[in-house]
Amino acid sequence: MTGRQGPAFSRRSLIGAGLGISAVGLAAAGSGQAMAAGSAVAGQGSAPARGRAFLAAAMDAYPDHGGIRLTQSYTDQAGLFSTAFTYDNALATLAHLAARTADGLTRATALGDALLYAQSHDPAYDDGRLRQAYNVGPYTFYDGSRQPDGFVRADGTANVGTQFGFTGTAVGDMAWAGIALSALARRTRARRFLAGAVRIGEWIERTGRTDEPLGGYKFGVDGANQKLPFTSTEHNTDLVCLFGRLARLTGDRVWLERRGRAEAFVRRMWEPSGGFFYTGTNDGVTVNKSPIPEDTQTWTHLALGSGGRDSSRSLDWAAAELAVLDHSGRGNSTVPAGQSYEGVTFSSASLVANEDAPIAEGQPRPDRNGVWFEGTAHLALALRDRRHRGDEARARRLIASIEQAQDLLGGGQTVGGKALPERCGVVSASSPLDTGFGFGYYPYRHTGATAWYLLAAARSNPLEA
Repeated sequence: MTGRQGPAFSRRSLIGAGLGISAVGLAAAGSGQAMAAGSAVAGQGSAPARGRAFLAAAMDAYPDHGGIRLTQSYTDQAGLFSTAFTYDNALATLAHLAARTADGLTRATALGDALLYAQSHDPAYDDGRLRQAYNVGPYTFYDGSRQPDGFVRADGTANVGTQFGFTGTAVGDMAWAGIALSALARRTRARRFLAGAVRIGEWIERTGRTDEPLGGYKFGVDGANQKLPFTSTEHNTDLVCLFGRLARLTGDRVWLERRGRAEAFVRRMWEPSGGFFYTGTNDGVTVNKSPIPEDTQTWTHLALGSGGRDSSRSLDWAAAELAVLDHSGRGNSTVPAGQSYEGVTFSSASLVANEDAPIAEGQPRPDRNGVWFEGTAHLALALRDRRHRGDEARARRLIASIEQAQDLLGGGQTVGGKALPERCGVVSASSPLDTGFGFGYYPYRHTGATAWYLLAAARSNPLEA
C-alpha cells in the first residue's frame, strides 16, 4: 500500500468526469514556522495534538508557492499528488476552529480566505462556485506532464484540479465550504466570510433546486457544467445546516424556506421499518434503495438534532448493521499482525464486496471488514451528541480505535515529498475497502478522516445550525 499504484479516489472525486453517485487580506502564519511547530510535536503530545500536527504539515507542504494555500488531502502515496479537495479543506477549517487556540484560528482564517480566493479567481466562472478540488503544489503527472504551480497559478487564477478531472461542482462540497465560512463568520465577525457563504447558498439555489416529485436540491454539475440528475440525502442534510445558518446570520427568512425544502427531502428518504435513511434518488421520482451509506445515518442526526427522532434511530442502525472488526487474520487485510480495529464501514455494499476482484484497475482487493475511520468518527460524534445510555462508552471505544490507527497505521508516508511528524494523521481505512459506489478507500493518511476525528474528540458538531 505504499507503492505507486495510481490514484485512490475520494468519494467526491467522480463528478468532474461526468460521473455521479446518489449517496453521496490573509491572516496566515509563516509556513516555515508552522511546519517547525508541527514537527516539534512529532511522536509526543496528546492524540488530538498529533492530529492537528498532521493538518499543519499538510497545509504547509509547499512553502515556496505562496502564502495563499489549501491543505493537501492525502499523503503522496495515495497517488493524487497535491490534490486538495474542497470538502476536506472545509473540514480542516472546522477542526482548526474546534481547537479554540490562536494557531487554530489563524489556520482556519487562512483556509477560509483561500476558499474565498478560489471563489473569486476561478479560471472560467464568476458565479460563486467552488470546484471539487485544486492543486496546491507542483508535481509530474503519470503521463510525464508537469504541473508547476501552487494553489495560485502564474496568471492569478486558482489552480483547479484538471489532471484528475476534479473540475465539477457538487452541492455537498459547496455546502460544506459554506458551513466552514459561516463558522468563520460567527467566530471572527468578518463580513467577507458571510458574503462568501451567501454566494455559495445562492449558487446552490440557482443550480440545485428541483421541482421533481421528491423535491430537494440536486447533485450539482460536472466538469462540462452539465447538471447531474441525482439528488443526494447527504447533500440535502448538509443544506439543512447551511441554510439554517444563513437564516440566522443574515436574518433573511428566505433561507428558512430553503432549509425546509432540503429537510423535507431528507425526511422522504426515511425507511421506518428498518430505521435508516436511503441514499437518495437517481431520477427525482424513485427512491434509490441500495446501497445504504453510513454518513446518511449519522449526519442526519447531527443536522436535525433533537427535532430528528427518526435520525436518532438511524445511529443504532449504523452501529449495528455497518459494524466491522478488522484484523490481520482476514484474507485481504493489510493490518499488521497483532493489531485489530473496530468501527463501521462505508455502506451496506461494502460488507458484501467481491473479495476476489480488485476494487478498481491497479488497486488491491477489498477487505469486507475494513474500517472506514472517517465514518467511525461520524458515528462517535453523533453518539456523543445523542447522549443515550451507553452512547458515551461506545463513542470512546470508537475514538480509541481511531487513535490506535493514528499511532500504528500509515507510517513512513509523506506530503509534498516531506516526512510527516511521527504518529500524526488518521488513515482513511484500516485496509482497502470497496464503498459500493465505484471507488475505494485505502490506508493513506487523510485530512478529512483526521479532521472528523478531531471534531469527535472535541465534541464539536459541525452540522449544528
